[in-house]
Amino acid sequence: MNAPPTPEIVIRLADLQHPDDGRRIVELLDMYAREPVGQSAPLAEDVCQRLVSGLRDHPTTLVLLAMEDQNAVGIAVCFLGYSTFAARPLLNIHDLAVHPESRGRGVGRSLLQAVQQQAAERGCCKMTLEVREDNHGARRLYRDFGFESENGAPYSHSFWAKKL
Repeated sequence: MNAPPTPEIVIRLADLQHPDDGRRIVELLDMYAREPVGQSAPLAEDVCQRLVSGLRDHPTTLVLLAMEDQNAVGIAVCFLGYSTFAARPLLNIHDLAVHPESRGRGVGRSLLQAVQQQAAERGCCKMTLEVREDNHGARRLYRDFGFESENGAPYSHSFWAKKL
């Protein structure tokens, strides 16, 4: 007996005007937030209410969804920035998340490939991201995809923030 075919994963730009994509974005980011590598807590209700309009209103937002049939199984939220050292745009991957049931199936790699294509089309000199030291699966994915510490430095940068 043959196994049923695995549904194809399609990566596409999210439509931030469409309510279905808005719902998908909030659901995936809330899933990610609840994980230990997120914030180990759900997104606050007011954040869920403002999230999509905030992304839509931000002029450099790029959101990609990994779709399996009509289900979103992964997301990449990116923002265009600018490298003062290269005098060219860059693309920062702010969030990359894959639904737990879809991990290990190449969804993260497919999202990264689509992000890289978007960055190339925009003339970006590089893609950037931050990753927690204890997020071993993500670090392996990024390393395998060609990400490394800037300039090959043997140290890692720390990401600092001050809440306002």
